[in-house]
Amino acid sequence: MGLVMGSAIAATRDLTTLPIEQLLTLEVYSASKFPQKISEAPSAVTIITAADIKAYGYRTLADILRSIRGLYVTNDRNYMYLGARGFGRPGDYNSRILMLVDGYRINDNVYDGALVDTGFPVDVDLIERVEFVPGPGSAIYGNNAFFGVINVITRGGKDVQGLELSAETGNAGTRKGRVTYGRSNPDGLSYLLSATNFDSDGENLFYPEFDTPAQNNGVAVNLDHDRHQSLFTKISSGAFLFTGGHAERTKGIPTASYDQVFNDPRSHTVDMQTFANLQFEDDLVSGLNLLARLFYGRYEYRGDYVYDYPPVTLNRDETVGQWWGTEFKFMSHAWSGHKLVLGAEYQRDTRQEQSNFDVDPAAAYLDDRRHGSRAGVYVEDEISLRENLLLNAGLRHDRQTGVSGQNNPRLALVYRMTEPTTLKAIYGTAFRAPNTFERYYLANPGQYKLNPDLRPEEIATYELVLEHHLDSNSRLTLSAYDYRIDDLITLTTDPSDGTLVYQNLDKVEARGIELEAEQARGSGLRWRASYALQRAEDAISGMVLTNSPRHLAKLNLTAPLPATAWRGGLEWQYTDRRRTLSGGETSPYALTNLTLTSGQLAKGLEISASLYNLLDRTCADPGGEEHLQDVIPQDGRGWRMKLNYRY
Repeated sequence: MGLVMGSAIAATRDLTTLPIEQLLTLEVYSASKFPQKISEAPSAVTIITAADIKAYGYRTLADILRSIRGLYVTNDRNYMYLGARGFGRPGDYNSRILMLVDGYRINDNVYDGALVDTGFPVDVDLIERVEFVPGPGSAIYGNNAFFGVINVITRGGKDVQGLELSAETGNAGTRKGRVTYGRSNPDGLSYLLSATNFDSDGENLFYPEFDTPAQNNGVAVNLDHDRHQSLFTKISSGAFLFTGGHAERTKGIPTASYDQVFNDPRSHTVDMQTFANLQFEDDLVSGLNLLARLFYGRYEYRGDYVYDYPPVTLNRDETVGQWWGTEFKFMSHAWSGHKLVLGAEYQRDTRQEQSNFDVDPAAAYLDDRRHGSRAGVYVEDEISLRENLLLNAGLRHDRQTGVSGQNNPRLALVYRMTEPTTLKAIYGTAFRAPNTFERYYLANPGQYKLNPDLRPEEIATYELVLEHHLDSNSRLTLSAYDYRIDDLITLTTDPSDGTLVYQNLDKVEARGIELEAEQARGSGLRWRASYALQRAEDAISGMVLTNSPRHLAKLNLTAPLPATAWRGGLEWQYTDRRRTLSGGETSPYALTNLTLTSGQLAKGLEISASLYNLLDRTCADPGGEEHLQDVIPQDGRGWRMKLNYRY
């Protein structure tokens, strides 16, 4: 897949210079597991390119994703959580979105989650593009492709062709450095090696909930620190592609979550992730393509939490997940008017371990060690019914240890009504199996309790998508959707004993519309604006879900600055009020970010300057069940200076 995507954009490195019409003929892979035009994909696919990342000064994958229509990000000052189309549930470690790197699944096997903050294992400067496919994807991807699929496609050696050095500094004592080396040889060998180090001191943060003299008057000092190191490599030769990486992140916890002692410097979490993916893709015979992959993954987590039992005690939470697996996918063009895909996946979960204990004085509370497996088979056919009418039909069957078998279909009609107008009608289902953490975590009977009888979440969706080209440089996209979810798994407090427990809620409904307009002018000016109106509610009570904004609006504009080699990137994002767990509401807010990027000041040398939350607006996100804070304040105005040198 990485080789296919590389060739799809080889003609140009800066996609902001392409007209909209040409962008829509670019091939995407993530919607159907084979290359197809965006306009023919069975979804309203969004692409964020390396040029966008540069123009708008995106620092993390979360920054990239919050720019996409219908998506929003919640930050509890420890982790960042992705919300989609009104769903941003407390206690969800991004397990309802499937995350891929070059087509390889990186969701872990304990939380089924994926980090989108500084813990994401690939530096954003190494991203060629991000494809977001909204809607259920279980018909071809299986578990976790509940609200959508995100595929992060990375750069290769041909995109660097030498040495690349990057240095950054910013507010809150933030420093970052990156070294990347890449080459592409005439014999077809391409390789990239990269290392990144990130360090931020963070801010001293005030929380009125702890405003007493005994708790430092509510000020958490030196507890917002964030440190991250990562290694990444990508090697391709002929039909073979290898992608691998390792990342470690240490993050302070300023909020004293889970009833900790406030302002204790020992409170922090560590996340480590290792992944390797070896892939072969080639035509076996004319009209028959084979993709085979062998992959390995490992995830480790350690959390140090400080409690006053008494005495004041350091408690440690640890997780180790390890897995390997394989996938085989055949694609045939042998029958006229058909693109037929047959595939099978298997993953062996060799370690799913959770432990919790006090360090001093020593006491053990949890030592849970498990293993398991998951497997799936799928079939998909894109049928050309007429020259202007496609039917995309897919079905997948999944089995997983401790979970009943799941069958998930997807049907999509793609009708080109006129040359500039396409209508898509989509129906699909998806599931998310309860993960090991939700079913078997019991560190402290006074905090959590087990619920091993959790059932898989199931979703059925109906969506209409209208795409219209006003001209070769302008595009409109309108989506209307209706979601019905059964057995939604949610972290909640049991009123009978006050413990945290995961439970299946009966039923949730969501419906909404999304509108996006995009234009690229010959002068180099490019803009994209989107608006989402959504309502996600409990189907029985009619109550709106927590952390679910009614309105989301976004504007991105980038243009060359007159009479200079510089380029400006302006971003504006509006997030509506959201209901909190206590029944209150966060205030709506609008954030403005500005980035200026130079041309080459000297051979290979570029700089950029960014201001985030330019107008210094006050904003806050809802807290989770583990927080005393009902709302958690977010960053005010921040800045970054970046230098990039290529040799």
